[in-house]
Amino acid sequence: MTGLSALLIFVGLFFLGGAVSFWKQEMPRGLVVLLGFAAGMSLLGGIMRLAVWS
Repeated sequence: MTGLSALLIFVGLFFLGGAVSFWKQEMPRGLVVLLGFAAGMSLLGGIMRLAVWS
């Protein structure tokens, strides 16, 4: 696992936690969707950069 993939996975999990927290606080739906999208893209990028796929 490289440093960049670990960083992307960490950021994705951070954004995912923020999306769940904002959902529970009943924040605007657009903000929750934006955080969820950012979390998904960061997690996907981190997983795709793992050395397992090479």
